[in-house]
Amino acid sequence: MTLIAPTLQAWFTERMITQRDSSPQTIAAYRDTFRLLLTFASQRTGKQPCELDIDDLDAELIGAFLNHLEQDRGNSPRTRNARLAAIHSLYKYAALRHPEHLATIGRVMAIPFKRHQRPGLTYLNKDEIKALLAAPDRGTWLGRRDHALLLLAVLTGMRVTELVTLTVGDVSLTNGAHIKVTGKGRKRRATTLTPETVAVLRTWLKERKGQPEDPLFPTRQGQPLTRSGVRQLLTKHIATAAPSCPTLNYKPVSPHTLRHTNAMLLRAGDIDIATIALWLGHESIKTTYIYQHTDPALKQRAVDRIAPLGAKPGRYRPTDALLAFLEGL
Repeated sequence: MTLIAPTLQAWFTERMITQRDSSPQTIAAYRDTFRLLLTFASQRTGKQPCELDIDDLDAELIGAFLNHLEQDRGNSPRTRNARLAAIHSLYKYAALRHPEHLATIGRVMAIPFKRHQRPGLTYLNKDEIKALLAAPDRGTWLGRRDHALLLLAVLTGMRVTELVTLTVGDVSLTNGAHIKVTGKGRKRRATTLTPETVAVLRTWLKERKGQPEDPLFPTRQGQPLTRSGVRQLLTKHIATAAPSCPTLNYKPVSPHTLRHTNAMLLRAGDIDIATIALWLGHESIKTTYIYQHTDPALKQRAVDRIAPLGAKPGRYRPTDALLAFLEGL
């Protein structure tokens, strides 16, 4: 019998924190996964979490836990898959330390990720962007902060976590104006700023003042904005902008929508996919291809290049019995 507790602790401290130097966001997401799993397993087995054995967390229990996430907690397949990825990572580590449990570990590792339909890509058009940026009341300190933040989000495509972790010292408004961004996996990149963004940030920094290590977009108390705080201010300004731009009433707009908006602006400017991937800080260029698939202008140009084929209308009729059979399947 091997308790799961020491293996889980070693996985977090040795593998995730020391060896991989995982980001705080990754650690928090994996922590929440096992907090939920251990609570569920404790209720199912009647054992305290510290008393659970690796064989208690077998494929049957893990499968029941994944069903619980979707059916009882209302999680999406995407969230379910993220939880399973964390479990797979732990069991892969456990396989090296406890080969006596390979049968249990192998069956858990064989649990597949769930296929699901990807939602359509949502982004703002130019009229919606203008309405959103006009929504904050720039006669107030909060309005000027929100306007600067929203403009920066739309014109740089930063993730919301990247936005809220920016400091005053990350901004350089001299020749070659840019902003230093800490992305996923603590990867640093420098994002070039447009003249419009430079002008707004220069005014904001003059008012904001602060030391280089202070947050670029603070709360009234001087603390960094949170992810939920950015979502709330965005929701408020979308509601303000909607009467002048009714299409905003029918779009689910989140902070990530502004990232998609920036990518689509780049595509509209005929920027190649590889450059957009570097700009957004994507780990793989495959992630960026979604913007190419979404670009209606690109698809229309492809259609326009197709020469008329002179095809006659009508239903295809197979001329062979085998082909007819296949056609009828």
